[in-house]
Amino acid sequence: MTTVTPDQILPVDADNALLVGRVWDPESGGPRVVTVRGQEVFDHTAEVRTVSELMDLDDPAGFITSTRESPRWDLAALIDASLAQDRERAHLLAPVDLQVIKACGVTFVDSMIERVIEERCGGDFQKAAAVRESVLAVLGSDIAGVRPGSEQARQVKEVFTAKGMWSQYLEVGLGPDPEVFTKAPVLSSVGFGARIGLPTFSHWNNPEPELVLIVDSTGRVRGATLGNDVNLRDVEGRSALLLGMAKDNNASSSIGPFVRLFTEGFSIESLRSEDITLTVEGTDGYRLEGQNSLSRISRPFEELVGAAYGKHHQYPDGFALFTGTLFAPSQDRDEPGLGFTHKDADQVTIYSAQLGSLINTTGTTEELPPWSFGIRDLMEYLSRSVPVPAHHG
Repeated sequence: MTTVTPDQILPVDADNALLVGRVWDPESGGPRVVTVRGQEVFDHTAEVRTVSELMDLDDPAGFITSTRESPRWDLAALIDASLAQDRERAHLLAPVDLQVIKACGVTFVDSMIERVIEERCGGDFQKAAAVRESVLAVLGSDIAGVRPGSEQARQVKEVFTAKGMWSQYLEVGLGPDPEVFTKAPVLSSVGFGARIGLPTFSHWNNPEPELVLIVDSTGRVRGATLGNDVNLRDVEGRSALLLGMAKDNNASSSIGPFVRLFTEGFSIESLRSEDITLTVEGTDGYRLEGQNSLSRISRPFEELVGAAYGKHHQYPDGFALFTGTLFAPSQDRDEPGLGFTHKDADQVTIYSAQLGSLINTTGTTEELPPWSFGIRDLMEYLSRSVPVPAHHG
């Protein structure tokens, strides 16, 4: 992997961005809550023990900017250790901790069509090209502007059904309620530089570049970051009831590099037309480029958050919400008509001008280091190493 500099992973306006992350600290044997300013990384764990706790403060941005401490790490060194996957050195972690990892699916009409194709293929990637052609023939026109839950959306569903192409994905893609599911357990997400897992039982899979909203325990969106909602197309294509098997595996949730807190100059409005780009570079010389344009999302962010949180469901430690992707690769990698699937050691770069770059490489799930640091470990570490912050008093 080529050298990556701090400028390459930070937002283009990094000087104006308030960036929160987590660093694994070998010295103390646990995770630290940090902020990034320029190329310096500051440890805030003495003032706020978890990112979840920080997000629940009345003014997270104001709290961070009002604290004064000396820098503890150099960002370039953290990047180098993270990309080298050197666990003996301080390195970046996913910038969330106690938040539940939730995800929304089929939030773009384009991705809905690909889910229908997967389903009609029964998870067999060799049938994808022919099925895609038949599905697009049924559509007859662009439906990207159809509002889910509208009369027009109902009519589109009727067309599919009349042509013998009814699908459960049409309901969440065009119906009144979005798909919301739990993507990964608390503390299981990997961060910048880590390997992402692809199980040996999957032979048709792809990255999913997504915007991830960071929501506190009262349902307020406090900031945003990037995520890779790694997808096993063959597994989910066999049955939507296998969603857990398709979505939740070791190292299948990647988040980072940092959470950008909402401030006066950066808000949820800043993200409505953001483009998130994807690059996959294989050791075989293959290169795939894609884009997730948030301006084309079918449902507003607030609707997605409201579907996850409310009187029907609470999250005492907050949650991170993957908002779905427009991107579903159909570009052939090997033989014509067989489409795209990952290979070992693919480098995946997800980039947004306002959120920076999340870089990971693929690996075999069963051969990756097992997830071992859980909630009990975090509680023990904090009780042993971090005093209760003064603001709790």
